[in-house]
Amino acid sequence: MKPTKFESAIILIDQKNSEDINTYNVNGFDYSKELLYAHRMSKKLLQFDPEASEALQIAARAQHICRWKIARNEYPMDRVGYLKWRETLKNMHADITAEILKQVGYDSEFVERVSFLINKKLIKKDEGSQTIEDVICLVFMEFHFEEFAAKHSDEKIIDILQKTWKKMSEDGHAEALKLKFSDKSLSLVKQALA
Repeated sequence: MKPTKFESAIILIDQKNSEDINTYNVNGFDYSKELLYAHRMSKKLLQFDPEASEALQIAARAQHICRWKIARNEYPMDRVGYLKWRETLKNMHADITAEILKQVGYDSEFVERVSFLINKKLIKKDEGSQTIEDVICLVFMEFHFEEFAAKHSDEKIIDILQKTWKKMSEDGHAEALKLKFSDKSLSLVKQALA
């Protein structure tokens, strides 16, 4: 049976992300870093919003597509450089995904919506963009927070948690509070939310 446009798009996004030479070890297995991230985004999205539209599901899957191609150190190592790097990445993610979506037969209106969601435009105003932001924050908190926290001071972690919390919706907050944290991380979360 021929795959649907949606299935074809997911396959092509995964093919791109499987080219990531950076790996992440989980339970003794090495995974392409961005492929693993893409799968976590998809799974978390459907846990958070089981009725997520095709556009949302594709935007979540492609959130970091080919991210390794533009290194952070290609930009000045300051706040302005960081923001420029992030903006360049978002545009690249949207462009690569748009090409895939056109290739599998999606119309321009659908392609534009997915690009809008990948760029997380109008967070707090657009429900889809807010959902993507919530899912990004939840994936960070569930899978990357402990490792990140071990490399930085408590003050920096509390600041990042507070910034993360501000980006999230009430539903996102409720979901985040269900996550399992180590005692140390839970203490930092409580301090951040105090």
